[in-house]
Amino acid sequence: MYDPTRLAALVAVAEAGSITRAAARLGYTVPALSQQLAKLEREAGAELLVRTHRGTVLSTAGEVLVPHARLVLDQMERARLELAELAGVSGGRVRVGTFSTAGMHLLPPVLTAFRRSHPAVRLIVAEYEPPAGLVAVAEGAADLALTHVYDGAPDAGAPGGVTVEPLLVEELVLITAPGQALAASAAPLALAELDGQPLVSSPDTYPNRRAIEVALDVVGARMPVVCETPSYVTVCALVSAGLGVALVPRMVADAAAVPLGVRALAAPGIRRTIALGWREQERGPSAAALRALLLAGYRRGPEVPARIPRV
Repeated sequence: MYDPTRLAALVAVAEAGSITRAAARLGYTVPALSQQLAKLEREAGAELLVRTHRGTVLSTAGEVLVPHARLVLDQMERARLELAELAGVSGGRVRVGTFSTAGMHLLPPVLTAFRRSHPAVRLIVAEYEPPAGLVAVAEGAADLALTHVYDGAPDAGAPGGVTVEPLLVEELVLITAPGQALAASAAPLALAELDGQPLVSSPDTYPNRRAIEVALDVVGARMPVVCETPSYVTVCALVSAGLGVALVPRMVADAAAVPLGVRALAAPGIRRTIALGWREQERGPSAAALRALLLAGYRRGPEVPARIPRV
C-alpha cells in the first residue's frame, strides 16, 4: 500500500518537471520532498525518477505508477468532499463536462439556478467533444457530462458503469446568407433539394458531419464541402458572408451573432439527442442535485428515447 502523500509528491514532480518546482508547489523543502520520493521508490521497489541536465523525468516505472496515483488521489479527494458535505462543512465541488453548444446555451441557466440554491458548491466546467465526455465520467475526470448522438450516426454507447439519460431531441436546420432563395420559403425543405449546394461544415471526424453525409446518401444528394471548421460560430460567420450553406442544430441558428436565413428540413430531417451521463455509483449530494436540476429542466416528453445503450 503506497502512502498517498508520497503519491502526491510523485504526481507533482511529473507535472512540474523538477523536484525544486514541485517542492515549491507543495510547500516542502527540496530535501523533505526528495526524502518522500526516496521512500516511495523503496515501496515500489523501482526507480521512479531520472535526473537529467534538463530536470527530472519519469522512469518507465514512474510512467506506469503516475496514472494510478492520480486515480487514487482523485478518489480520496472525492471521499473527502462527500464526507464534508454530509457533515455540513463544505459544499464540495461538481465537475461538469459539456460540448460547446450545450455549454453556451443549455448549461448557463441551470448553473445559475443551481448556484442560487447551493452557493457553497464550486463548479468546474470542461469541454469534451462527444463522446469523450462520457469517457471522462467513467474515468472519474468529470462527475456529469452532457453529450449527444446523431440519428443514423455510429453510436459507441455508454462506457461500463455510466448511466446516460436523454434530455431532449433537437433538429438540424439549413442556414444561408441573408436573402438567399433557399431560405425564402417557410415550407420545410427536402434534403434532396440541397444536391450540389456548397457546404460549410465540421471536419469529417465530427458527429455532425458524419450524420449529414449519411442523411444525404439516403436521398442520393451530394454537397461539396467548401470549408471545414470545428467552430459553429465560424460556420455561421462564413455562411452569413456567402461562402456556402450549412446544416446546424436549431439552437446554433437561433443564437447566431450574424444575420442568417434559416429554414427547417422536411421529415425525417436530421436530429440529435442531447443526453446527460453520470456514474452509476455516484454518491456526491452536490452532483446528484445538479443532475436532478438538469433532468427536470430539459427532459422532454415522448420524443425522447428511453435510454442510450451501454456497452
